[in-house]
Amino acid sequence: MAETIEKVAWIHLDAGRLLATRTHGRDLFYLPGGKPESGETHEQALVREIGEELGITLDATAITPVLIVQAPADNKPAGTVVRTYCFTADHAGEPAACGEIAEIAYLTHGDHPRASPATREVLDRLAASGGLLRW
Repeated sequence: MAETIEKVAWIHLDAGRLLATRTHGRDLFYLPGGKPESGETHEQALVREIGEELGITLDATAITPVLIVQAPADNKPAGTVVRTYCFTADHAGEPAACGEIAEIAYLTHGDHPRASPATREVLDRLAASGGLLRW
């Protein structure tokens, strides 16, 4: 039976490019975010993870769900999938690599080879929708 990993992610666009993060020791870029801890809502996990990874504060009152993507999990056993609940939100501060994050980048559809499977799915949806995502 395949394992499903549940994650939350922040979708942030700048001039039509998608913010992505690369953790230390990894080659691919991922959507910023992570796994909810026990007892956390998706929104609480998103605020915590983005603060830890990017050093910014999300406006919890402005968190808006935009889509769910499901894709093969990178660096996990075959058959493992990741289900990512993606949100937008206003923020304070400028995103910067913090903690486990080695690098941030703003990706376009042409950056597929640099992106994790879930991030590729979001890039595909952005390209298909003209840059607008809907839940």
